[in-house]
Amino acid sequence: MAVDDTGEVRTRAQLQLGLRTATLLVTVVIVCGLGLSSLVRHWDRYDQPLAQAGAFAALAAVLGVEAVLLVLRRPWRRSLRRTAIAVVFAASALSYATVPDGRTSTSVDWVFGAANWVGVVVLLGRPLWILVAFLLAHELTALLNLLVFDDVSRAALLRFATGSVNVIGFPLCVAVVASVLRRLGSAAAAAGREIEQARTAEAVAAAAHRLRQQRFAELAENTIPLLEGLADGSLTPDEAGVQRRCAIEAARMRRLFAEVDTVANPLLHELRHCADVADRKGVLVELDIRGRWPPLPVAVRRDLTEAALTALATAASWARVTVIGDSARVSVSVVADCGAVDVPSPKVPGVRIDTFGDDETIWMEVQWQATRQRTTPSRR
Repeated sequence: MAVDDTGEVRTRAQLQLGLRTATLLVTVVIVCGLGLSSLVRHWDRYDQPLAQAGAFAALAAVLGVEAVLLVLRRPWRRSLRRTAIAVVFAASALSYATVPDGRTSTSVDWVFGAANWVGVVVLLGRPLWILVAFLLAHELTALLNLLVFDDVSRAALLRFATGSVNVIGFPLCVAVVASVLRRLGSAAAAAGREIEQARTAEAVAAAAHRLRQQRFAELAENTIPLLEGLADGSLTPDEAGVQRRCAIEAARMRRLFAEVDTVANPLLHELRHCADVADRKGVLVELDIRGRWPPLPVAVRRDLTEAALTALATAASWARVTVIGDSARVSVSVVADCGAVDVPSPKVPGVRIDTFGDDETIWMEVQWQATRQRTTPSRR
């Protein structure tokens, strides 16, 4: 239901946007602050300083793409993300190829503590294992450079291990936080969805309670006085008028109970329930349906079925009900051998009732015309 999945997606997007922005700011400080200052400070120590500058420019370009995506509030596409990670590894390889011997994981090796953060920026929204795999690959690149091109000593290995704590540890913490926030976002959205479902259930229960009270009030208007009269003896079941009243109220109750059923055509469903009361008395009922019409409000259906209900409940031996309708008009007509009956006046505007008959047969037609709102032409 709808806090639907849309709410969960929105919550995740907001958390992800905030985390991406914070991670980008931290990475810009590390790469363009610490990394660039280290590169400039040791510029004369590089054999090919322009290669180091190219590696730095490549990492800065990746950060620029992330900044543009954040402004546009768009995620990384798979192809673009793969290209960015390839650029990060290429920049690391280019930097290590021209770093002075014996300077891996030192202040001269600025890319050791910069490329890892750029990779975190690109892979922040991916599963945790992918980011861990990238950090290990970045660490392996630096380790291979140390083992192949540098003099491997105990001091160099200790320096590399000490530097690796920061290179892997801090980005990994950010990745773990991102994973936790994604789970928190899903949990928050699920909690919001449960609250919304509870509120909806309460609203439905309250509406059902009000509807039950309304039904009881409608029954109390005619049915309860009839039952009280039968109970205290002021009305006797042998009287024809009492029998007619009982039949009419029974049909109204059947219609009332049918109103809560979920069916394709509520009007016909309620008419069939009314006809069932007559059928139980041995009355031959014929129901004819022509045309189609849109769903009608309960009040309109009650006015349309009231005449047929009364005739069916009081018919002596036969009755014919005809329903004709389209998108703008619905009529319910009934012919029965019930004689003159008293039908309440329609309560809904647009409903009209016509009655013809004699002491033996009566014909009644109830028509409902859809009201059209008049529109005032706009002035130009």
